[in-house]
Amino acid sequence: MHMKKLLILICISFLSFGAFAQKNYVRMVDSEMKRNPEAWMLDFSKAPKWNYCHGLVSQSILQTYDKTGERKYYAYIYDYVDTMINESGDILGYKPQEYNIDRVNTGKILFPILAKTGEKRFKIALDHQREQMRTHPRTKEGSFWHKKVYPHQVWLDGLYMAGPFLAQYAEKNNETDLFDDVALQIVDVRKNLYDPKTGLYYHGWDESKSQRWADPKTGLSPNFWSRSIGWYMMSIVDVLDFLPERHPDRPEILKILQELASSLEKFRDPHTGMWYQVTNMQDREGNYQESTGSIMFIYAWIKGAQKGYLDQSFLRKGEEAYEQFIQHFTKTEKDGTWSITSCCSVAGLGGDKNYRDGSFAYYISELVRDNDPKAVGPFIMTSILLDR
Repeated sequence: MHMKKLLILICISFLSFGAFAQKNYVRMVDSEMKRNPEAWMLDFSKAPKWNYCHGLVSQSILQTYDKTGERKYYAYIYDYVDTMINESGDILGYKPQEYNIDRVNTGKILFPILAKTGEKRFKIALDHQREQMRTHPRTKEGSFWHKKVYPHQVWLDGLYMAGPFLAQYAEKNNETDLFDDVALQIVDVRKNLYDPKTGLYYHGWDESKSQRWADPKTGLSPNFWSRSIGWYMMSIVDVLDFLPERHPDRPEILKILQELASSLEKFRDPHTGMWYQVTNMQDREGNYQESTGSIMFIYAWIKGAQKGYLDQSFLRKGEEAYEQFIQHFTKTEKDGTWSITSCCSVAGLGGDKNYRDGSFAYYISELVRDNDPKAVGPFIMTSILLDR
């Protein structure tokens, strides 16, 4: 009898553990949905909009749905696209003629929703996003301008905004020539924005060398911003999912990823394992350990190693850094929700108002806040990769 009771207690203990051992990705998604009852509210939005942050977090929530089968996650994102896309396939507020590369990233969430629903409007909307990139302005070498309002400029951020979307579109629509264009974007950044002394990449490059932030000889911006490097790195590991194995540029792109993954190691804080807002100035007064760039690097390390793009040692390093990230950058709120701290809200270059000069002083001056989608989305996706 005692043995029977013991077995029953053990079974109850295992069942209880399973019920309460909530996965990190579920915990963060549930927290984000509590903070934002409707998906259009993501990114602290006051009105519905179609922007890259919505796409980033929505993609992570769709991945959570795939992992758990929990319908509420799919419904949350479906309601968003249902709000944003009318029966004619037009996207609310989206103006292709603005040539804003940030608007394209959100198109990625339409691939799984189209596959699930078969609704024609979602295919039309996908095609609208593709059409923008057919005529999107470019540098002489073929790199996409960041936006029409930022002429002749390539920003690292833009590689993530269009690259993975176009690679997936190419695969789904058998548009094989498009893979060449996607690869060109990555390779040209290595050519024009790479710094051989540090192994890092500058935030932006002005082909015309006319911007005040641009070096008059090279056209490069003056500093290394961790999140921009993170965007580039995430773009590469996501593009490689779709780029054909025999594509002639694939070996070079793998080398670019491997080179950058190794370069980043020496810029980690020796105590926390995290990275700083201005990547290479760890000891400069005012610099701070920043969560969005850190989790993007961790995502790329882990996914790159899992997929065989990087050496397996980066999986161990990534897992260790992931645990350090949780320890250093997360907190539980009074209402039980889980938060990510120390997020740079935004950073850019130039502009008409409050000109952004790319200086160290500029990067550390931007607002720091909790639960920025640019940390939340990559954290959820990284947690799914690790099933934690």
